[in-house]
Amino acid sequence: MVQALRRVFLILLFLSVSTSNTFAAEEKESPIDIMGTVADHDYFNFFSIKIPLPRIIILQHAAGNTSLEVFGSTHSAIESGLFEDADHALVPTNNGKILIDLSITSHLVYFWLGLIAVAIFTSFARRRYSQGIGVKTEPRGVVQNIFEIFFLFIRDDVARPNIDDKKSDRYMPYLFTVFMGIAFMNVFGLLPWAATATADITVTAVFALFTFVITQFSGSKDYWGHIFWFPGVPLGVKFLMIPVELIGLLTKPFALAIRLFANMMSGKIMIIAILGLIFIFNDMYGAAAGYGVSIFSVAMTSVLYILKLFVALLQAYIFTLLSAVFIGMAVEDHSHDEEHYHAEHSA
Repeated sequence: MVQALRRVFLILLFLSVSTSNTFAAEEKESPIDIMGTVADHDYFNFFSIKIPLPRIIILQHAAGNTSLEVFGSTHSAIESGLFEDADHALVPTNNGKILIDLSITSHLVYFWLGLIAVAIFTSFARRRYSQGIGVKTEPRGVVQNIFEIFFLFIRDDVARPNIDDKKSDRYMPYLFTVFMGIAFMNVFGLLPWAATATADITVTAVFALFTFVITQFSGSKDYWGHIFWFPGVPLGVKFLMIPVELIGLLTKPFALAIRLFANMMSGKIMIIAILGLIFIFNDMYGAAAGYGVSIFSVAMTSVLYILKLFVALLQAYIFTLLSAVFIGMAVEDHSHDEEHYHAEHSA
């Protein structure tokens, strides 16, 4: 019985903790490395296999000339003599300087995988619809039905309620791509060996930047009028409102990026921290205490994994919803004369 329970616990722990934790623990001689599970890496981890990723660096030499250096891995870069290892980071030798680091990282790989998954998902649905399935007949198959559920949800509950009916459909490709892309990246992060791309601030900042650019380029004359010459207020207040509105333009994408990044990172840290109690109690009080705490830790981890699956879709929805709200505010045209007319008659 004890052996059976031990095997169950080991299996659950294997499915809950990414293999990067194990390697980090071996290198640092600590029970568990919490930040190592969410940090970006120079390798692609699949179960116990570490696949080195290319290092692409624009290097400025001491003489002043620059060169593009491409290596198959970090180890190859160090062996070249141009770089050395300093606290698990590449540092140029001979007083060189890294101008731009274009290296492929684990977060970037899962970012690409998320977008590739969206492309495959939508291409499959497009082929089905082009064959008349879902147009002349009802949708067939699990994949097409899931596609239609998500697409109609984004169109009818996110885009059209927040963006003008005549303009909402033109933003559907972007909104649907953002929703599905973030959802796939979040779900990939639940895999025990995978990295969560959206737990990287640079990834969420890219999504937020796209929303910001689309919002500003979609802004109507009335939208810019509310920013640089706010209507209905005294002249002196107009000048005070300009910096406030400009700050508001920047805080919206900043909030989008931070919200998604913080929620996805905190979820993974929480799971690893709870599992870390097993190793902490094992070191402090012995194996019996470790097995005792594992009952609580594994049960809580199982619940958190279910919750994280919900949060993965929820955060994709929140990001898409707020993007639709910001775009809708930019494209909306206000009729101030009509508003003042109704306000006067209401008074």
